Amino acid sequence: MSHLIRGLAGGGGIRVVAADTTGLVEEARVRHEASPTAAAALGRTLTGALLLTHVLLKDHRDRLTVRFRGDGPLGGIIAEAGLDGSVRGYVRDPGVDLPLTDEGKLNVGAAVGQGELEVIRSLAPNGDPYTSSVDIVTGEIAEDFAIFLAMSEQVRSAILLGVYLEHGRVVTAGGVLLQALPDATDEQLARLEHNVFALGQLTDALRAGSLLEAVNRLTDGLELEILTRDVLPLRFACRCSDERALDSLAYFSPAEREEMITENGGAEVVCHWCGVKRFIGAEAIRSIPASEIRCPDCNTLWYREGQALMVRENETCACGRKVELPA
Repeated sequence: MSHLIRGLAGGGGIRVVAADTTGLVEEARVRHEASPTAAAALGRTLTGALLLTHVLLKDHRDRLTVRFRGDGPLGGIIAEAGLDGSVRGYVRDPGVDLPLTDEGKLNVGAAVGQGELEVIRSLAPNGDPYTSSVDIVTGEIAEDFAIFLAMSEQVRSAILLGVYLEHGRVVTAGGVLLQALPDATDEQLARLEHNVFALGQLTDALRAGSLLEAVNRLTDGLELEILTRDVLPLRFACRCSDERALDSLAYFSPAEREEMITENGGAEVVCHWCGVKRFIGAEAIRSIPASEIRCPDCNTLWYREGQALMVRENETCACGRKVELPA
């Protein structure tokens, strides 16, 4: 079972958040039919997002979204997670698979490329978003998350992320976040750095023992205190539904929707987040209200009956036209 533990080390000077995500990363790989390189990139991002929720979010209704907007062949990675242990995500091109590096490792950095790492916190109760971003430095995911925390949050952190595959299947996946709090001493941080280098590859440690054993090795000599009485279960979970799939078809014009019915008897809607495919039949498609307002220039949907406004009066449409809505 994928799970997460939290703790403190060094007498409260070091925060520890660790997760075994093997099961949920393998589920994500299967859902998206991801290649080894894509599965490793996605798995690291899903795991990292789950770890970050425990240092960036406060309310269980908050959500954290992570976007790697790189120029590599993956085309970008996105993950969304919450303190409830749920996460979902995808890569834009899950079929991308690159040759191994000279060290025999999956070349995630080249697959991600250069660009921007964006972290969005949607905060309860209204879901107001707070966005921070930094440049992608390595594309290896873990290092970029650590750089984000140092630059955006001004917190020194070490993040270990790993996904190990055999015969195309995820055998081991997990991550550990170690964060220096104000009470951390230079001696404690030096010991922590020594332990991180001594551990080597996280997936090797997880294959050799349990998540807790790996965390104990990372905090050796620093008096680890586990704060989670019971481990927090983690899961790949999507919020897609038949209703949301139908709503997505409203962005097509009535003529385009009728063409779907004529040619295919309906429409297949695929959720980018989880890969679930839904077939929407003719009756359901024709139940979409026809009362709507679209941009005269580019046909973008501005308003549909029964729904909140997609845009507001005097905003600029994607095509550059000024939005004009009837009273």
